[in-house]
Amino acid sequence: MSTETAPTADRVVAPPPAGWEEARSRVYAVGLSAALPAVARPLVDTDGLTLAEPLTTRTDLPAFPTSSVDGWAVRGDGPWRVVGRVLAGNTPAPLADDGTTVEIATGAMVPEGATAVLRVEESTVTDGLVSGTPRQTPEWRQPGEEAYADEELLPVGTPVDPAVIGLAASCGHDTLRVRRAPRAALLVFGDELLTAGPPSAGRVRDALGPAVPAWLRRYGCQVRPSDVVGPVADTLPAHVAALRSALANADLVCTTGGTMHGPVDHLHPALEALGADYVVNTVAVRPGFPMLLARLAGHDGRVRFVAGLPGNPQSAIVALVSLVAPLLAGLQGRSMPVLPQATLAEAVPGRGNHTHLALVRLDRAAGTAHPVRHVGSAMLRGLAGADGFAVIRPDTSGEPGDRVPIVPLPLLPGEWAS
Repeated sequence: MSTETAPTADRVVAPPPAGWEEARSRVYAVGLSAALPAVARPLVDTDGLTLAEPLTTRTDLPAFPTSSVDGWAVRGDGPWRVVGRVLAGNTPAPLADDGTTVEIATGAMVPEGATAVLRVEESTVTDGLVSGTPRQTPEWRQPGEEAYADEELLPVGTPVDPAVIGLAASCGHDTLRVRRAPRAALLVFGDELLTAGPPSAGRVRDALGPAVPAWLRRYGCQVRPSDVVGPVADTLPAHVAALRSALANADLVCTTGGTMHGPVDHLHPALEALGADYVVNTVAVRPGFPMLLARLAGHDGRVRFVAGLPGNPQSAIVALVSLVAPLLAGLQGRSMPVLPQATLAEAVPGRGNHTHLALVRLDRAAGTAHPVRHVGSAMLRGLAGADGFAVIRPDTSGEPGDRVPIVPLPLLPGEWAS
């Protein structure tokens, strides 16, 4: 008699896990297709956002000839008779006569008729006459030297940082059209979790509730304290209610735990009850295999996303860098993050037909990646001393000297590893 169990009509066969690289590409594409709306923001409010239209100049840069030194704007041959002074912010009268000069400050507009600018440290003044030899290279900046009017300086999708803000201001912009920041929420699942004090009596301290919002902010999200909820009771109605409430205001809801099919794992049934469809449901990666990303259409027609992070802390961070980071890149209209490479300083084992994301510390001067210790799925000690994850592709292992991709961890809020 056969001991095999025949399939039944109500048995659901889970699809095979997505390959890690395929999963990243898939979630980026759905994020880009649901890119957040463009809004106009004052320059001071754009740091960390993303350009929704090209940055162009409103005038030539510079808009008029400006002196690059303190000195004398002269006409003709010297010595020159001083007829005035030009300071930055003023429009000077033309130099009409040969043998005349005006004192000029750095950044001031060069008067019409000037033939050279003589540096103050290379000049002498005697009885009201200025003497010296101007350098052959012009000492002023020509209009359009940096850019011409309406020239595109930066494309759509460029992350805005202080340098971009300064450039936009120099171009004459007071506002920028940018993608608004994604709004994110976190639901912590698990009755066994403590939110204060040390672990005891079979209960463990929640490490993801405090940590995940900080990671999300580093990926450019807005997360308010009220957006972090939990532990949510281990019942299906509580999960459905918590998800529905969070999705009312968030573009992305991350959950921790409950991504498998155990007796108190209610995420999958809750997503089904809300009418979600899976973009990715499990990924062939270790650690972090049971991660998922689902999407739902709101009553307003806008798409929202739910990222199911495994309950083991390191696995949850693997899910963040694997699924959430590329999703957020798409939502913000940015390019897919390009992974840098480093040389393995030590061997890193493979994980069979799964991608292995191995925590490493980077020696940036040497360009090498060094595996760290304490890297179990439930451990965070190794993560605290790491710079990112080395990518060991399926059916391979990492040998010393191998060049491998690195998934960096973002260092500062709004900083994108790419």
